[in-house]
Amino acid sequence: MKLAFYTGPECGLCDLADDILAQSQHQRELDITKYNIREDTQLYHLYGARIPVLKRQDTQQELGWPFDLETLELFLQ
Repeated sequence: MKLAFYTGPECGLCDLADDILAQSQHQRELDITKYNIREDTQLYHLYGARIPVLKRQDTQQELGWPFDLETLELFLQ
C-alpha cells in the first residue's frame, strides 16, 4: 500500500507518527513517501497546520494527527 506522509523539519509530532508507523503490523506492506511540506507552497497551505498527515494513494483518505496504533491499523485496512 502506498502512503504519502506529510511532515516537516524538526516536527516532534511527526517523529511520534513515524514511531507508530514502525509498530504497524502492516509495516512490511507499506510504501511510504515522505513529503516535507516546507518544500512545496501548495502542500504547506494544505497541511501546514495539520502535520503529520498520512494519505492513502489508493483511496485518497487522510489520517491526521493525533492518532494511535489502533487508529492507524483501522486506517490501513
